Amino acid sequence: MAYSAGDTILDDEYNTFVNSSSSPFGYNHFAGPGSGEYGLNQSTISTVSAGGTVQASQWNSLFTAMDNIANHTNTSITASSVSAGDTIAVRAALISDLANLAAAVAGGSTGATALADRAAGTSTNSGTWNSTSTIERSITFANNATMRAFFNAGGSIKIDPGTSGSTDGDKDTAFNDLANAVGVLELKAHATTRSGSGEVQTSFDSGNGFHDLGTGYTSKILLTSDNANYTSNTLEISAKLNAAVGSATVLTVKMVSSDPSDDTDNYTPGNPTTPGGVANPNECPAMVLALTASEPTAAAGLASAIQYSSTAEVSNSAS
Repeated sequence: MAYSAGDTILDDEYNTFVNSSSSPFGYNHFAGPGSGEYGLNQSTISTVSAGGTVQASQWNSLFTAMDNIANHTNTSITASSVSAGDTIAVRAALISDLANLAAAVAGGSTGATALADRAAGTSTNSGTWNSTSTIERSITFANNATMRAFFNAGGSIKIDPGTSGSTDGDKDTAFNDLANAVGVLELKAHATTRSGSGEVQTSFDSGNGFHDLGTGYTSKILLTSDNANYTSNTLEISAKLNAAVGSATVLTVKMVSSDPSDDTDNYTPGNPTTPGGVANPNECPAMVLALTASEPTAAAGLASAIQYSSTAEVSNSAS
């Protein structure tokens, strides 16, 4: 039925505002455990028994909960409380308020600012290499609802590639430049951003995020060196889930650095003790993969921070 301000709410209509799983979605669908791009894993609100009276306290529970989500997502709504004895009436913008909150959550809460970075592990090659370096790291969440809520609430995984050790020749510089050009690759709910610039951007999956991942690796970015003599060297970062988005609990990030050709003859090594000398020109630098979780906090309305449970190094090889 259609409503206008001042109409008396019925028990089944109140239940729709609380629990509807179809558009316009009820509060529990986008703020509770949810599914897919909906759900923040917050406590759900109870519905009213058929024929029961909707109390002012129940009405206020809905509005308070809506206010909390609005505060976290930075979405403007008009929800307000009522007092015992008031006519429990539909506010003019209730339906649009619910729709706007649902849309904010479905979009990955891009306006959320109550976020805090937490280190999620770093892996470094054990030494130099001259063919391929592969590093994989995983981040695990307590359950699929927590993982989904993490990204839906504006959380992201920041992927920071780098090199380790001193620069020993132009080949080291080439991979250092590739890592710097990636900058920080940030995997969000529906998008991926790159803070760096430069080198040859062979591919960049910027229009997709967590909700677009599958159980096989998806390449998020592939950069090719633009340094003289090293235009076949590449750095690629990919990501995958351990199950479909609705069931996944583990995100795995893989970084592959590739040096497909022998570049020794690009140098006259000389004496490494002499200024400018190169000790081992054919060796690539040890690569570093560092992950950081930007976690939704309770500072703006959520009941508690939404955090990962554990991290692990999945593989680390160089040859």
